Amino acid sequence: MTSQLLALSIDATAPERLARFWSALLGWEPEEGGAGTVLVPGDDTGFLLRFLPVKEPKDGQNRAHFDLTSSSPDEQRRTVARALELGGRHTDVGQRPEETHVVLADPEGNEFCVIAAGNTFLADCGFVGALAGDGTREVGYFWSRALDWPLVWDQDEETAIRSPRGGPKLTWGGPPLMPRSGRDRVRFELVAGEGEELDAEVGRLLSLGATRGRTTAAEPGWVDLLDPDGNEFRVRADRGKQAGT
Repeated sequence: MTSQLLALSIDATAPERLARFWSALLGWEPEEGGAGTVLVPGDDTGFLLRFLPVKEPKDGQNRAHFDLTSSSPDEQRRTVARALELGGRHTDVGQRPEETHVVLADPEGNEFCVIAAGNTFLADCGFVGALAGDGTREVGYFWSRALDWPLVWDQDEETAIRSPRGGPKLTWGGPPLMPRSGRDRVRFELVAGEGEELDAEVGRLLSLGATRGRTTAAEPGWVDLLDPDGNEFRVRADRGKQAGT
């Protein structure tokens, strides 16, 4: 069995505050556990959100962000108003005035978009429509094989994959890529398939194009890797019950 996407981890100087923001905005229930605050999805998103404590504030634009969907113009306005009420803010990532999505940042500056109603690409997705990433076609192919999720878009060097069980799409916009500044604050956390030896799964990911990453030893049992674009992720062995998967 291939790895499963267990969680999206986000570094935060105030993880509990950031978890409260996303819990209220997404309607996900919090669950304290491990080295960070965990949110469990209340829909078909299929992976947890983990907020991990760090001392360094965010510096530079993230290479991945959520696209939140809207069923009507009123719902888009309500989502934006709710995010601002909870401590979010408008932010400029170079969007053009004629674009219909609204770009916001959470209380720690992590970017996300509230997409206008009528977006056909995200039409069958839930409120969390996509995790939109900066990345090459090669990295989209890598994650399709790593997670065994089919490609649902492959055009003009842009790729997208989606779990067969539904949930949000994972997308990559193709070159040119943003310059990298410091450690990735948004990262995938994988769990090896049930009964799969961790070393065997790490070997499979390496054969697909991953490379060894910088081991932080913050939590035992994890192996740190880099995908073909140099994005950090980590994998651990299955531990039985996996909330949110």
